[in-house]
Amino acid sequence: MSDVGLIVPLRSFARAKSRLRAVPGLDVDRLVEELARAVVLAARPRDTVVATDDVGVARWARGLGAAVVLAPPGLNAAVEAAYRELGDATDVAVVAHGDLADPAGLGDFCPDVGVTVVADHRGTGTTVLAVPTGVGFRFSFGPSSRTLHELEAARLELPWRTVTDSPWRFDVDEPNDLERLVP
Repeated sequence: MSDVGLIVPLRSFARAKSRLRAVPGLDVDRLVEELARAVVLAARPRDTVVATDDVGVARWARGLGAAVVLAPPGLNAAVEAAYRELGDATDVAVVAHGDLADPAGLGDFCPDVGVTVVADHRGTGTTVLAVPTGVGFRFSFGPSSRTLHELEAARLELPWRTVTDSPWRFDVDEPNDLERLVP
């Protein structure tokens, strides 16, 4: 088994999830922190790096035993900074978003050789992405990230597969996503 490290990119809990902030009575800051905590804990026993531009989140992550990369703002820039950091210590980097509804099993995940893209429940985004380190992979999280990550694997001539039926396909972005949260 190759050495696998996890990257969890996180922004300030107080700035995250703007679409959920319209839900009456929902403590979004607390929800975001709980989701992120579940992801970081589910990643154990793997080495986990939280990539963030927020010193409060960095302190929080260190309290959970995660390493921290203080990264530039922006999701792709944060992932890239952590990917470079992990490249010296691991063979494979797994990027897992901090808003997975059910992150169970992340610490046991043994990705296939090459690139593994876990598509979101809409089929267009990427919620979990496994890539070999040291290959110069260009991350493209955001709209159509599933397709963009598949194209990047092809550009690098890496074998790849896309998983569409994983429990990790559910993240929490919209109010209707709240019903998928595991109690």
